[in-house]
Formats: sequence, structure tokens, C-alpha cells
Amino acid sequence: MLTFEVYGKTNCAKCNSTKNKLRHLIARSERADEADVAYHDMDTVDGMAEGAFNDVTDIPTTILRADTGEALARWEGWLPPSSEVKTYLARSPQA
Repeated sequence: MLTFEVYGKTNCAKCNSTKNKLRHLIARSERADEADVAYHDMDTVDGMAEGAFNDVTDIPTTILRADTGEALARWEGWLPPSSEVKTYLARSPQA
């Protein structure tokens, strides 16, 4: 399972674009059942705490995690490039 953790704010256009882009790319991938997007709102106490734990200093920040919790990739302050996301989604589940 892959999880794209998006740290952002509700009224942030780049943050909303990041969530929508990732959901779209996941839905069109062969691993749609094996990937998800988790959103952390940095305007909330829980979101800020989670962001602090993960050293988030810029929004949007996206962290791609394997089901083991290992961070596979990180993008700070910008949308993850489609080509990079597709590369992770194209890998075999065992990779």
C-alpha cells in the first residue's frame, strides 16, 4: 500500500490541486486499490501536530509512504510532478 500524505491548508489552491492531481493519477493507475491520499489540514491542531512530527515547514508538502511507514519521496512547496508519481504507481507491489 502506498499513501500520499498531503500537508496543506483548506484555502490553498496549490494544496487542493495537489490532492486532486494525486487522486486522479491514482484512479488512472493499475494500483488504484493499493494507493491512497491522506490529507492533513495545517489549520487544525491535529494537522499542525502531524506536520511538526514530519518536519513540514512549507505547504503543500507531500510525503509518499510505503505500508511499512518508510518515506519513499517528499515534495515541499510544489505539486509532485506527474512523471514521478506515475513512476511510483507503476512499480510492482513487491518493490
